[in-house]
Amino acid sequence: MLISAAALSFGLAAGGVLLVAVLTFAQGRAVHAEALETAEGVARLVDQGQLTDPIQVTPGVQVQVIDEQNRVRAVSATADRLVPILYVKELRVLRDGEGVEIPGERIGFDGAARVVKVTAGPATHPLRILVARSTSQLTQSVHLLRVTLLVAFPLLVALLAAGLWRALGAALRPVDALRAGAEEITGGTRAGRLPVPGSHDEIRRLALTLNDMLHRLDTARARQRAFVADAAHELRSPLTNMRTELEVAQRLPDDTDWPALADDLLTDVQRLSRLVDDLLLLARSDDGAARAVSGRLEQVDLGQLVGEVAARYPGVRHDESAEPLPLVAEPDALARVVANLLDNACRHRRSRVTVRTAASGAELLVVVTDDGPGIPAADRERVFDRFTRLDDARARDAGGSGLGLAIVRELVRRHGGSVTLGDAEPGLRVEVRLPRAREVITSG
Repeated sequence: MLISAAALSFGLAAGGVLLVAVLTFAQGRAVHAEALETAEGVARLVDQGQLTDPIQVTPGVQVQVIDEQNRVRAVSATADRLVPILYVKELRVLRDGEGVEIPGERIGFDGAARVVKVTAGPATHPLRILVARSTSQLTQSVHLLRVTLLVAFPLLVALLAAGLWRALGAALRPVDALRAGAEEITGGTRAGRLPVPGSHDEIRRLALTLNDMLHRLDTARARQRAFVADAAHELRSPLTNMRTELEVAQRLPDDTDWPALADDLLTDVQRLSRLVDDLLLLARSDDGAARAVSGRLEQVDLGQLVGEVAARYPGVRHDESAEPLPLVAEPDALARVVANLLDNACRHRRSRVTVRTAASGAELLVVVTDDGPGIPAADRERVFDRFTRLDDARARDAGGSGLGLAIVRELVRRHGGSVTLGDAEPGLRVEVRLPRAREVITSG
């Protein structure tokens, strides 16, 4: 604000100086034009042989007609009849139509005087006409303007500074409120929202935009905290099992079945490794490459790939399409999608699990059904959230971490597809749709 006031003061001062300079130049030109007009009028009288003595001119003007021997031939009423207005050197240097400033005391004027020279008469006997006009009025008017500006300038600057202070203060008050609100949010003394001014201007739009940003940051922070807490909880379970088994084996070494302990520890390590891989995949999905396939793309047959995965699960029936189902995709990612769906279905089935592959227009389908308890319609979107488990039949069991469906949706989405849940009557029906012609988003 102080910089703005200083800049305004400098601008006003420069404007005042420029005004004085322009006025001085304009009035000087006006004086010269009047003197030149008078000289040309006398020259016409000389050329017409009608010159009178004394020469009739307006008050405040002196006129002399000088011959080539520098003798005064005719004058106005107030001009000197013996001594020329200009010295011989000045007469020799000064050109026709030009003027020169001389001290007014030389010819009886107060202040300076402007003298203009015009030549008239025959070329063999030229006469030089000198017209002198006082510039005291010009000097007085410029002096008056300077005094007025010097007196008015401080008052004007003070008034403008006060007005600018109030205007900028009113304009920046909402910005200061935003700053104070941001400081309170940073200090943790208030909720994560900035005050929104009542005016409908850029400051209000800025506050709304910042509040939207803060809301997204709060949501992301809460999601990150929940993710970290859930991940820590999930990692603690296999680590606790391993620690308990090792402590028991350490205290009772003679009674420990070491091969069985090794098998149990290997199972827990494998579960821990799968959980870490799942967490790493989901954490990478939150980065800038959240929607990119990171593996190698290949031309695969979807029916063959699903059949190979289903063969690893006893009791799972694969209904393969009679026609080939070519697809450009990441084989490992699609295999993981099918494996996660079959893991989930086998964990909750009563007696059967079926996986079917087929073509539907421009899309390829993978449908997994089981005859388990199913998922209520109200919870079918929630189960795709991370670490989400439903009560009773779908509570934690058999090493489930609650990440399977979240990973399925993420991998399918990277391939441009979609996942939906439905009723198998009884049981759950999971349908994966993959576009066969759509290009997969790749990272890097």
